[in-house]
Amino acid sequence: MSDALTLDRHASVARLRLDRPALHNAFDADLIAQLTAALDALGQDPDVRVVVLEGSGRSFSAGADLNWMRGMASAGEAANREDALALARLMRTLDELPKPTIARVHGAAFGGGVGLVACCDIAIGVPEATFGLTESRLGLLPAVISPYVIAAIGPRQARRWFATAEMFDAGEALRIGLLHAVVEAAQLDAEVDRQIALLLKAGPLAAADAKRLVRAVVATPDRDQLDHDNARLIAALRVSPEGQEGLGAFLDKRPPAWAAQ
Repeated sequence: MSDALTLDRHASVARLRLDRPALHNAFDADLIAQLTAALDALGQDPDVRVVVLEGSGRSFSAGADLNWMRGMASAGEAANREDALALARLMRTLDELPKPTIARVHGAAFGGGVGLVACCDIAIGVPEATFGLTESRLGLLPAVISPYVIAAIGPRQARRWFATAEMFDAGEALRIGLLHAVVEAAQLDAEVDRQIALLLKAGPLAAADAKRLVRAVVATPDRDQLDHDNARLIAALRVSPEGQEGLGAFLDKRPPAWAAQ
């Protein structure tokens, strides 16, 4: 890792921490590249079963670093396109990571920071957390993160928040679907740990593939095709080693092998 990004591994749980507290964990090209590479590595690590994304200092992530934005404002369209594609790769890597992910939102999340929250499978925040898709104030739009934010909060809500750039609190983030739960700061780690424990009780492949199933269902308009695809999926899972162990453990009234890890 680096000074801007730290990795803490404990058994099968990996915690990635944005570590630029003086800059409210804002990201630049280097941090985007480092975070993408770290997620790629964790996604390929068979010993990792859960990834937690968090920030240090007062904020979760303030989005784009001002110096980085200043540099890109003076760059040409081609350079800006490549820069935006790098951010798109980060968001897609996080969204499609073959491990369950948890966003631990202890403070403010703006712009791309909201994108990171939206890309995680589970998002837990504190009442003091604030959010904003503030790009329109700069004459811009949250284009790169829009697929993930819209998937989290829906198109109707996105039309409002993308256009107005209005700030909103954790209660509103919970109401519109950006957060799954809001807990007091003193309980944040306990709630994250509770979610981790639930994920570790689930079959590792099942927990990791849950997001793939959701994506496939949403993307398939043909109901007949969907029925056939899902029938093939459940049949394959039932005869897989993980499915056989899970079903056998349930019938034998014992914990499955993965729950003891």
